[in-house]
Amino acid sequence: MSALEDDWRADLDEIDAALVDEYQSGFPVVERPFRVVGDDLGIGEEEALDRVRRLRERGVFRRFGAVLNPPVIGSSTLAAVSAPEERFDEVAEVINGYRQVNHNYRRDHEWNMWFVVTAASREKRDSILDEIEERTGCEVLNLPMLTDYYIDLEFPVVNDDSFARESLAATDASATRISEEAAGDLTELEADLLVAIQDGFPLSSTPYRDIAAQIDADRGASDGEDAERGAGAGAGVDDVIDAVERLLDDGCIKRIGCIVNHVVTGFDANCMVVWDVPDDELDARGEAVGELPYVTLCYHRPRRPEQDWPYNLFTMIHGREADAVDAKIDELAAEYLPVEHERLYSTATLKQTGARYDELVSAGEE
Repeated sequence: MSALEDDWRADLDEIDAALVDEYQSGFPVVERPFRVVGDDLGIGEEEALDRVRRLRERGVFRRFGAVLNPPVIGSSTLAAVSAPEERFDEVAEVINGYRQVNHNYRRDHEWNMWFVVTAASREKRDSILDEIEERTGCEVLNLPMLTDYYIDLEFPVVNDDSFARESLAATDASATRISEEAAGDLTELEADLLVAIQDGFPLSSTPYRDIAAQIDADRGASDGEDAERGAGAGAGVDDVIDAVERLLDDGCIKRIGCIVNHVVTGFDANCMVVWDVPDDELDARGEAVGELPYVTLCYHRPRRPEQDWPYNLFTMIHGREADAVDAKIDELAAEYLPVEHERLYSTATLKQTGARYDELVSAGEE
């Protein structure tokens, strides 16, 4: 999707701006969340809902709902191939054909196609990578996340900032280890809930009640399947709200709110920078860099020396202009990461969807 018109912010009033910048997370987990938000903003429930609908229709919001955390629920990896230019589109078509591939970008590098695979198990994930190698004839660089220092694409966009998080204070970062064998220990209701909300919440005054109704419909409650599942008479709104709160506490849900489309709101210059950090300095430097306000992502992935890949720390910076992003990378290299690095700008979006949670929570995934 291309950027919105240059003056997309011109017709936003203070209430719209608050919805865009202040409700990317922390949306109330109550039966009538828009009533609470409306009270906070001094407007009615229906007006709050209508404003979010309008911003969604304009493309400012991708969706309203939850940001889920695939590495906690299943097994996820970042992978890359070096696709020959004459076969680039053919290779992309093969990779994008997998339901478990939810992001794919062209980057300006020898490894020119970067994609994310998220599956129910490490075994399934790796079998997909093996298939991609076999079908495309391209060697796959497999780089699962090992440590999360800081990952958050929540930042204000109703401003003239040159790069994401420019106007925010520094944040806390810590080394959180990620298991390649991760699998969410989900109840039946939690699994059904993740499937129901993977594309967003209903834009209604009672989204959690609507989700409960959708789960019951999907379960075929009228056919008596609830008794088989041990779900009693079906999912009620209180059950769904309790399950959402548990998933937030467990980290399966990262945040709930209005999910901003950063590209169309102007933050379309982003660069993935890879760094060769001494292993004994990795956590200290990763945490320090993760706390910088202009760093949106910072994490540890394995080196692959056998594939001429010496890098172990990844950072992302999002900005409105490539020059501003480059200046911040220069600052990183000079002051925080005085090590060898490469800058991998994305030059095309080949696929961008959410992970498919019907695959992740299904024991019988094919």
